[in-house]
Amino acid sequence: MTQHIEGTTAAEIAESVRALVDRGTLTPGTMLPPVRALADQLGVNRNTAVAAYRLLSQAGVTTSAGRAGTRVNGSAHSPQDGYAHGTVLRDVGSGNPDPTLIPPLAPALAALADRPVMYGEPTIDTDLEQWARQWCTPDLAPSDIAITVTSGAVDAIERLLAGALVRDDAVGLEDPCFLASIHTVKLGGYRAVGMAVDAEGITPSGLRAALDAGVRAIVTTPRAQNPTGVTMTPSRAAELRAILAEHPYVLVIEDDHFSMLAPQAPQSIIGPEHQRFALVRSVSKFLGPDMGLAIVATDPHTQSRLAMRLSPGTTWVSHILQRLTLSQLTSPTAQALVADAAKHYAARNAAFASLLTARGIAAPALSAISLWVDTGVSADAVVRELMKRGWLARTEDEFALHRSPGSGSHVRLTVHDLADEDQRQLADDLALAITRQ
Repeated sequence: MTQHIEGTTAAEIAESVRALVDRGTLTPGTMLPPVRALADQLGVNRNTAVAAYRLLSQAGVTTSAGRAGTRVNGSAHSPQDGYAHGTVLRDVGSGNPDPTLIPPLAPALAALADRPVMYGEPTIDTDLEQWARQWCTPDLAPSDIAITVTSGAVDAIERLLAGALVRDDAVGLEDPCFLASIHTVKLGGYRAVGMAVDAEGITPSGLRAALDAGVRAIVTTPRAQNPTGVTMTPSRAAELRAILAEHPYVLVIEDDHFSMLAPQAPQSIIGPEHQRFALVRSVSKFLGPDMGLAIVATDPHTQSRLAMRLSPGTTWVSHILQRLTLSQLTSPTAQALVADAAKHYAARNAAFASLLTARGIAAPALSAISLWVDTGVSADAVVRELMKRGWLARTEDEFALHRSPGSGSHVRLTVHDLADEDQRQLADDLALAITRQ
């Protein structure tokens, strides 16, 4: 069927494949020709075929598995973070912050300056840049650091990878991993290489294996790793820095999404001589997901690549949003509420962990929005039992990169918004679900 693919430009080839998929000529799971074979078949340059496959991957039509080839996607639902819609079950797997602990915007909006911003002005608001530099640079070892903004952490990671990689390049991701990072790598046409995570963060053996596999970038979450909640220890960070010292041009992206809510000091795996890096700090967890802004501290080379994708127009971050964010970040009232939120998550998670311990279930890491609970049995089976009792949780398999379906034993639970009675009921139901396996 692939002999029906036509076109001489990347756009024409991609549109031809899309048309074949729409008509059902190319069905889900169909393997497309290798890039070189397609280029020879159509009489085009190999780079044209590469660009066509990238367009298809970015549109979600196909999925690249690197050297294993490119397949047509099916209509199967990909896991997404956030609330589950269309269910009567009590959702305890959303990963959402508490909306009542997000600072209100009305006071800040009333005080915003109304000077318009014109084309050609700096990407980042001057006052925000000054504040962000004071916030980020003390936590980075390199001395030459540039500051910019993006529309959130996911936007930052997508732009950073696009500026540094080409299709089929390998990217090291934590395993288990934040869902958005999995989707970003998949849609970008990159090849995900898993790096195992234990109680101290990425394992040294996991990082070495990824580097041996030729990764050109790695994405890590040093605090409140999603979904495990693990925070990297100082000793582990030092081990990883030593390993990366021999690979200074591998782009290291640190997604510090929990920054203002984390009780632990930040630990970075970016050494003083590392040449390609980015520290990403979004404000979504403490100022609200709809704020859509992240501070990005990078080396000058990476910043220049990023700047090309943030020119004034549809790609830049609104200066009104930047000023609003700065107003919230510097407001004593807003910061007091953020501090209250940090205490709330820690206290409510600790309360639930105590309930689990009393029922013989291992207590998970506490420094995160959600808890990562090891059931010791099949997580799929446990979640099915919980559904019978009115609860909706997430299984480890949704966050795994390369694992046999149904093999995971962990569930992710968001319990900070549950009242004491509801926490006790969930703990009872979880213990019962485990004993029935």
